[in-house]
Amino acid sequence: MKNCKRVLIIYTGGTIGMKKTENGYAPAAGFLKEALLAIDDMRRPELPSWELIEMNPLLDSSNVAFTEWNAIARVVYENYSDYDGFVILHGTDTMAYTASALSFILDGLNKPVVLTGSQIPLSELRSDGRENLISSILIASEGIANEVSLCFSGRLLRGNRAMKMSADGLMAFDSPNYPHLAEVGITVRYNFGALARPSGENGASDLHLRPFVNVPIGVLKIFPGMQFGLFEEIMTERLSGIVLETFGAGNIPMADKELLPIIKSAFSSGAVITVCSQCPGGTVSLGTYETSRGLKGAGAVSGYDMTTEAAVAKLYHLFSLGIPSRRIKELMETNIRGELTRA
Repeated sequence: MKNCKRVLIIYTGGTIGMKKTENGYAPAAGFLKEALLAIDDMRRPELPSWELIEMNPLLDSSNVAFTEWNAIARVVYENYSDYDGFVILHGTDTMAYTASALSFILDGLNKPVVLTGSQIPLSELRSDGRENLISSILIASEGIANEVSLCFSGRLLRGNRAMKMSADGLMAFDSPNYPHLAEVGITVRYNFGALARPSGENGASDLHLRPFVNVPIGVLKIFPGMQFGLFEEIMTERLSGIVLETFGAGNIPMADKELLPIIKSAFSSGAVITVCSQCPGGTVSLGTYETSRGLKGAGAVSGYDMTTEAAVAKLYHLFSLGIPSRRIKELMETNIRGELTRA
């Protein structure tokens, strides 16, 4: 039976469509289309009809940033009424960042936008790309997971909950703090409870584009013996948003006494400091331990169980809305796209 659904595949670059060159694997314009047409299953009647758009230029995902996030989102937005779902082929290194970003840029989304890729190029014998791609196309056409998701190695994950867990393993992604949206086996077994999510901002039911602007945002990972004074100028004068990756449930070294005055100064300058954990699983609980109580008093806000990727994207989003910093601080602790859970 012919599948009448339509899916748009958007290729941004990344391993899945790369070509072997004398300088190593690299994205090449037109090469992915050839690889797709060489797969017999891509022409089966059970598969939704699909079309391919290649971004220009094609990029290794290490080179993808807010400009590219906006461009990808615009392709979805401009083609939204013509397709039942969208598959975004992307490099694995920053796929979780892009998935998080798109979840905020595409406000009021009510169709599947599925990111996928591979650890081995599609043109290679042992590529994991074929299964990832076909599963993603089918999921995108079904209209069940109507949000930004990430499909990889039999797992469908919420985009802004996903993390890359392995540099070379085929099961490269997981969402430690949120259940899988679906398990892809003989059938696609959706977790309908996990699919429940907030609607768009202000109750938006139609798709709205909320592009990011270029905001100075930084990530600072705390480590034992860190000399915080080296970062004072950057934190207090140059950054609008800071994600602080702390120990455990939000703890910092107290003996040094340098960090809290820096955070207070950054806070008074309008910067938003969001505390996330270095642990993949669990949540930040400011004030539970003495070593985290000072952060809360200095004006930092809790990221709860947000990933660093989601926290960075959310800061971009909120600053791009042009709202006051006090409101940004409130919303960083509020679940607006399914990105965090408050106890």
